Formats: sequence, structure tokens, C-alpha cells
Amino acid sequence: MWILKILAIETSGLVASAALVEDGKTVGEFTVNYKMTHSQTIMPIIDSVIKTTQTSLDTIDYIACSRGPGSFTGLRIGAATAKGIAHGINKPIIPVPTLTALAYNIFNTDCLVCPIMDARRQQVYSAVFEWKDGNIKTVLPEDARSIDDLIRMVEYTGRKAVFLGDGVPVYKDKLAKNNNFFFAPANCNLQRAASVAAAAEALAADGKAVNGFDFAPVYLRKSQAERELEEKNTGA
Repeated sequence: MWILKILAIETSGLVASAALVEDGKTVGEFTVNYKMTHSQTIMPIIDSVIKTTQTSLDTIDYIACSRGPGSFTGLRIGAATAKGIAHGINKPIIPVPTLTALAYNIFNTDCLVCPIMDARRQQVYSAVFEWKDGNIKTVLPEDARSIDDLIRMVEYTGRKAVFLGDGVPVYKDKLAKNNNFFFAPANCNLQRAASVAAAAEALAADGKAVNGFDFAPVYLRKSQAERELEEKNTGA
């Protein structure tokens, strides 16, 4: 019997995480959200997951990687890591939208699921999802939008909503003004590689895997350096 094995990598935000999932079972997961940079942590984390689960890399079917939006530096580190491993074992990569993976932290709720990531300048990377018959559906597609616009869009639905992600602490006071808005607890409020793998299973079934050379992060907007350069040129 063929066993689907996915090695998942998550570096889109402050969290560094890696997981090994076999046929829907999380065999190993290592997550760190503490000070050190992803360039210092992600490879040792992956190595720990592989060694602890006594897994041979050549038995892995897919590398799943959070493809953004998120931290530009974090996404580049994750992409480079995934591409290096994929090239080394000649296996495809499944690009997983970061916000979709976050939504997998909250399963089969009647509430809307609203992952938000702080994008600075009063903006959040956000999307809105709902669960129907065990499947996740997009209600509002991913984008960089103002927190006020997002709140208006969610309020317009008249539905209860669960918010999660690193944007919640930044805008919690605003969100808490609505009694229909709730917040995910600490065990499921930030990125984790096992959720990347869960989303990747569905994407693999839809034929969304790509050659490692073709994998690239999705930023949704220009970097701060690019924006500052444009503003300087426009001002000139």
C-alpha cells in the first residue's frame, strides 16, 4: 500500500516550523517562535524531524512549502530551503498559500475563518474562509488590505468570525469591538508546518505540485525598499 509522505516547511512569519505527515497523520513536527532567525533554525529543525522519525529523505513524495504572503526574508529562506531539498531528492514542491494553511488550524467551524498577518502601515495580509462539508472554501481572496476594510467586509456578512495570525495582537483592540469576532487560542493561532502539510494534501490531489525550479514565493506587494525607492523617485 502506497503511503503519501509530505515534508512541510513554514517560515513565512516569526514561526519556524517543519513537519512530516504520512497519509494524514502527523508523524513529527517541530515549531519554534523565539528570537533566532530562520536562517539559523529551519535546517536544524528539519534535520531533527527527519532524524527523530527515522525517515529517509528519498522516501518523501512531496516538499510542501508556505509560499506567502508574509515576511520577504522568511519566505525567501523557506523557498531556498525547499528548492534545495527538492533538487537533492528529485521530488516536486507543493506551494501552499500561507493564509490557507493558517485557516487549516481551525477545522470545520460554523464561523468564518479570518487569518491575518501584520503587513505594517495599517494593513494586513488577509483572506476569509469557510468550511463546508469538511472542505475549505474561499470567501474573500488573499490580498494586502487595510484592517478597517477587512473589518467592514467581514461585518457585512453578518456572520461570526474567528481571527488568527500575528496580526491579531496588533489589531486586537479594534477587532474586539465586535461581539461576533473571536480569537483562536495559543495552540492554533500562528503558522505551523502540519497545517501546511494538511493544505498540501488537498493541493496535491488537484495536481498543484510544481518542479522545484519553478517554485517562487508570492509577496502580494512590493518590498519596503522598493516602495521607498518609488516614493523617492516620485518625490523627485
